[in-house]
This record gives sequence, C-alpha cells and structure tokens, in this order.
Amino acid sequence: MTSTLTRPELTASDRCDRCSAAARVRAVLPSGGELLFCGHHAREHESKLQELSADIQAGDA
Repeated sequence: MTSTLTRPELTASDRCDRCSAAARVRAVLPSGGELLFCGHHAREHESKLQELSADIQAGDA
C-alpha cells in the first residue's frame, strides 16, 4: 500500500513568510521545504519559484 502525504489547506492563521500578511499561496520546493506567501509576494517571486520548479498551490484562506 502506498500512501501519499498531503499538505493541509491554508487557514486564516497561516502567515506570509515575507511580511506576515495572510498566506494565500504555498510554494513547495523540490527539496520538500515550503514557503507561504501573501498574494503580493507570490506574484513578486513567481518567476523565481517557477525557475526552481516549485509546486505552487493557491489557497482559499
């Protein structure tokens, strides 16, 4: 049996790693680490995250 780990949905208590605003996006790095961003910072860093092959997940929080 193979199990897949899923990351929990973003909640109102999740904060942007850059400015502490409400997190709207989770960027999962190939190394397994993750970064949380508000909409502003997600857009600002989007091209670099894509360059790093990050899995960008939008949340509803």
